Amino acid sequence: MNVIYTDVLVIGGGLAGLRIGIGAKRRGHDVTILSLVPPKRSHSAAAQGGMQASLGNVVKAMGDNEDVHFEDTVRGSDWGADQRVVRMFVDTAPKAVRELAAWGVPWSRVQKGDRQVIINAQKVTITERDEAHGLVMQRDFGGTKKSRACYVSDGTGHAMLYAMSDQAIAHAITVHERMEALALIHDGSRCYGAVARNLVTGELVAYVAKATAIASGGAGRLYRATTNAVICEGIGTALALETGVAAVANMEAIQFHPTAIFPASILVTEGCRGDGGLLRDAAGKRFMPDYEPEKKELASRDVVARRMEEHIRRGAGVKSRFGEHLWLDITLLGAKHINSNLREVKEICQYFLGIDPIKDWIPVRPAQHYTMGGVRTDHTGGSPTLKGLYAAGEAACWDLHGFNRLGGNSVAETVVGGMIVGEFIADFCDRPESDLQLSTGLIREFLEHEQAKLDALAAGNGSEDANALRARMQEIMTSKVGIFRTGDDLAAAVEELQSLLRRSRNIGLRYTARGANPELVSAYRLPKMLRLALCVAHGALIRTESRGAHFRQDYPRRNDAEWLHRTLATWKNADDTLPTLAREPLDVMQMELPPGWRGYGAKDYVDHPDTPRRAAEVEAIRTKLAGAARAAVQDALMPCATLLPQRFRGPNERIDEPFAPPAAPRQSTSPT
Repeated sequence: MNVIYTDVLVIGGGLAGLRIGIGAKRRGHDVTILSLVPPKRSHSAAAQGGMQASLGNVVKAMGDNEDVHFEDTVRGSDWGADQRVVRMFVDTAPKAVRELAAWGVPWSRVQKGDRQVIINAQKVTITERDEAHGLVMQRDFGGTKKSRACYVSDGTGHAMLYAMSDQAIAHAITVHERMEALALIHDGSRCYGAVARNLVTGELVAYVAKATAIASGGAGRLYRATTNAVICEGIGTALALETGVAAVANMEAIQFHPTAIFPASILVTEGCRGDGGLLRDAAGKRFMPDYEPEKKELASRDVVARRMEEHIRRGAGVKSRFGEHLWLDITLLGAKHINSNLREVKEICQYFLGIDPIKDWIPVRPAQHYTMGGVRTDHTGGSPTLKGLYAAGEAACWDLHGFNRLGGNSVAETVVGGMIVGEFIADFCDRPESDLQLSTGLIREFLEHEQAKLDALAAGNGSEDANALRARMQEIMTSKVGIFRTGDDLAAAVEELQSLLRRSRNIGLRYTARGANPELVSAYRLPKMLRLALCVAHGALIRTESRGAHFRQDYPRRNDAEWLHRTLATWKNADDTLPTLAREPLDVMQMELPPGWRGYGAKDYVDHPDTPRRAAEVEAIRTKLAGAARAAVQDALMPCATLLPQRFRGPNERIDEPFAPPAAPRQSTSPT
């Protein structure tokens, strides 16, 4: 029995996992990170456009602060987010950007003086302030009132991941590459680590830990058309679901990115539109102003994706042998801008499409991009139902994003969430009651159970092909659980996904080697993916409203009276073919920003019965504290400053909000 003991086990070696590990290690705890790939190859590297943080450096960011970022995020979530968590996030994001700068992230920087930008298809000259020279540059992103996305050209995630990985090396954090977690070790109330499989040798290892953190990314590969890497299969989230104790939340909340290159579904950053790029149809017409006159191409992602698909349905799509698409036009940005700020976009277009975006339009169509749902946690990142289990990043439902994520808030969440959750994990490990007290029999039981499942797959004579079942699952999710959803399609999807889950119990293998065996890997991952797919489809079927990225054509209105809650899914028994769903209400009376109109389309939604009363309370508090400091008003509306770990509390300095200079030393009046 191969057992490795550690204080903190992190499943996932991307930005969130590495930052959790750094936080726990510098507090004196041993950390072991499991990663399917070398950390620098994690999907975090694919983030292109930027990281949201209210620094207020550039002219188009003047007046930005935590309050504005908070409101943008809550409205973007369509009031599905935990507003306390949003506050924790927006307060910490500027600190995260500055920490990353200190670690060597080469943020693009402001240059004082005039610069030309494209705003609403027109060339405009902006004059950057002298005092901003050399500070972190920021660009516009969809769904925000201010230019807030800090970036490194269009390779932001790459630069962040390399700096973070180097910090993990500097902290001597143990990383076990090509190790895949198969199951969480638990006794029904406490998590003690995980059973993992060496993808090279096939050996099973038990990692026993005081605290276990899932930071394994999203589940984009449930879909056929996705911008996600091949390793983004949601397995970490499925591990929590399969405990039968931990819950996953809001799995029906799936984001589709408007600009994936067609037909390869490779991401083209929102920074293209943030910098002034336009969406055009088959006739070359810029169509977004017809749908969203105010925000146009920079409406929230869920809105732009739906408008694009609506436009194609109206016959305005570009016909091709692969299907229909629309155009992204960045030619008006000019060669200098594209070569300096959108280099990766240019390379992708050249390598995968054979076009030059300096002079050619880019074929794009929405594709699955992000999983808003994940392992349900409280504000500390801990599971409320399985002690010792934590989650952060895209694998978690913390819940920062609600039913739609703003661009740039995801790469920010990986770092900010990792910072915050890492501290809370260290606090947990510091407590004497968190010391490990478990029987080696429990460890042996989980090891033997997972080995028996692998042996059964290898020895069985099943007739089903895992890859064929997987392809069918992806087709169902793309065609029936996509941008537009209906009750009939969702019911059909649930029924067929259940059938696929039953069939997955009869998978046969042609190649049964114990070590490196992609066919075996596909076979044992598939049931986990199908369970997650059923959480998405069943949750979407039950939620009879439209909210954020979840759009029901048969229930097009947001209905706060009935559906202002999170969907919690648990999988009670291994033989079940459906998750058990429950509701977690959001308390309107505790909200700093009560539900209202997002700012897109018609003001057509059903109010929660508590909304008018809470809105009146909020207005009364603001009136009473008119002229008071922002922090005092915020604390009166929704106290949450003390929720943050001590090291991350405190204000953020900006050009327009400088810290008060230190008081001059008092002069002695005694005789010399």
